[in-house]
Amino acid sequence: MANSDGNSVREQSSSRIAKVPMKKLIWQLGLPMIISMVLQAVYNIVDTVFVVKSSAGTAGNLALTYAFPVQILMIAVGVGTGIGINALLGKSLGENNKEVASRTCGNGIFLMIVLYIAFMLFGIFGAEWFIKMQADETSIYYESAVFMGTTYLRICCVLSVGSIGFAVFERFLQATGKTTLSMTSQCTGAALNIILDYVFIYPCDMGVEGAAWATIIGQIASLCLAMVFHYATNKGINKSLKYIKPSWNIIKGIYKTGLSAAIMQGLLSVMMLGMNLILGTAAGVADTLVGSFGIYYKIMQFALFAFFGISNTIITILSFNYGMGDKERCKQAILWGIIDCVIVAVVVTVLFEALATPFASLFSATSVDADEKTMGVVETAIRISAIGYVFMAFSVAVQGVLQAFRYAIRPLIISLLRLVVFVFPLAYVFTLTDNPLDNVWWSLVICEVLTAVVTAFILWDTYRRKIVPMQSAKKAEEGNLIVTISREHGSHGKYIGSLVAKKLGIGYYDKEIAAKVAEDSGLAGDFIGEALDGETRLKNTYLSTEPNRQAIIEQAKVIRKIADTESCVIVGRGADFILKDYYDCIKIFIYADESFKVNMIKEMYGDDEASARKHMEQSDVSRKNYYNFISGHDWGDKNNYDLCVNSSVGAEETADIIVSYVQKHSKNLLQQGEKVQAVSEN
Repeated sequence: MANSDGNSVREQSSSRIAKVPMKKLIWQLGLPMIISMVLQAVYNIVDTVFVVKSSAGTAGNLALTYAFPVQILMIAVGVGTGIGINALLGKSLGENNKEVASRTCGNGIFLMIVLYIAFMLFGIFGAEWFIKMQADETSIYYESAVFMGTTYLRICCVLSVGSIGFAVFERFLQATGKTTLSMTSQCTGAALNIILDYVFIYPCDMGVEGAAWATIIGQIASLCLAMVFHYATNKGINKSLKYIKPSWNIIKGIYKTGLSAAIMQGLLSVMMLGMNLILGTAAGVADTLVGSFGIYYKIMQFALFAFFGISNTIITILSFNYGMGDKERCKQAILWGIIDCVIVAVVVTVLFEALATPFASLFSATSVDADEKTMGVVETAIRISAIGYVFMAFSVAVQGVLQAFRYAIRPLIISLLRLVVFVFPLAYVFTLTDNPLDNVWWSLVICEVLTAVVTAFILWDTYRRKIVPMQSAKKAEEGNLIVTISREHGSHGKYIGSLVAKKLGIGYYDKEIAAKVAEDSGLAGDFIGEALDGETRLKNTYLSTEPNRQAIIEQAKVIRKIADTESCVIVGRGADFILKDYYDCIKIFIYADESFKVNMIKEMYGDDEASARKHMEQSDVSRKNYYNFISGHDWGDKNNYDLCVNSSVGAEETADIIVSYVQKHSKNLLQQGEKVQAVSEN
């Protein structure tokens, strides 16, 4: 079946790429990430709810608020280190450099130990000082809040191996594509934390100390499970203790990528500490403001982490398509990534405005020292601050765009503006007003608006530098004749492709592409063959690890290089999508009757009937998944191709049909009479 108007088909395909597929892809990848990140906010929310409603009451809430900046810093350092490990480990695995991969894991464990010792020492010697630095000595809660805060922080720091260790071992699993095992470890720890929170705080009446033990036990459980998964499943990595020996080059490589991420995450800690100190200067209402901010900040994390989920999805999709050189999909990734993040913000804003009272009441104390004023202030904080969530979402989404383009300073500037530069002076000014309990929350809204304005200019400049110069399409006079062939397993597509190339007198590429990718990129040939062979991939794991993404990007570069150099036939590899903007690219899809395909597979591979059908189904599912991931299109959809042909009529006959179509519809071939004559003579 042929589409007579090839340009029309291409326009329809481009329209689908620019609209429906990208939106669908962002949500497909983003929703699980949002859920995963929002789960991280559950730890502190549950701790605070249980503590406030226990005998610890308001003093307990202040204790958790004073300790929270260190907990955020701990997470930031762990996440930054983990991101650096992920990047370096992924690169070494992609290069099939098992020695460097093993040393990266070993040095990751070394850094885990060093960071743990640092936080342990801080917990022993610095916890009390840190809590007292923020506490108001004139408060009636001073002594109890300092005692409980010191106890909580000391336990969390001295036993922080779970928090820091999981951040490291989680990345070992993610870098090797075992994201399900990583999430299982995280969810197990979160569930255990919630259960133990209740047990320790209520039946055991351990108060804040119980919350601390529940937290660290949950974190250690996550670490232990992640370690079991790593040592049991990552067989390609040498776990010998000798690799724990520190290497400056490896550590430098880890923090080359991870440092900026750690700093950006760490600014959340700086913001929390700074606000605690500023709000603590408000005469007569310091305890209420600090306690309310501590509660609000933990509630706000649900929104912030949801935005981070979309932002991280933007990084994955945009960096991939930028590497693929796909200008239209890059533009759509930026557009729909920001739009979807704002949509999430609108939904969250509506929920927060509608449920502000129930949210605040979750934290209402039941003990005799209950400060009901705090709950009213929390409700006010939620209602006012939620106004700025749309602007926050925009800034966070743009940070993802900038990180996808490998910028380090630009996203850091946005974080500094949001979390330090604007908010601190604004908050201080509002604490000097007649009604700081209501007014101070406007500082958060104004801060987000000002940051969004600056972010818009940064986005415009980035777009001008990165997207505008990208090539949109090949000029007519520069194009070679390119025939891409996609095919069902068993349709004899590869052989037919070779016949077409021979009849047209042009080059033929299939497996040769993998060798060229390995040669041009430096990635290991064995890895390239495995990562890019659609028949060995049965699940949507192509974008789950950096090595796979890099292999696909390098393959696209090679395919475009071939198309720029010569006329040719390219079989598989998603070449029809990669070359969609090339002037004279004829896209063919070869299918066949099921009985024909089964017989062909039996003949070629020696399979029996059942095995042939199984392999046929697995291979086609794999090709469909791969094609959908890199293009957003449905593999085999007639609208994606210029010609769909049933090869059941025979290989020679099918090749002749394709050659005849190319002769009639190739612009370059029609402009080159000598080539047409040469084809006619064959």
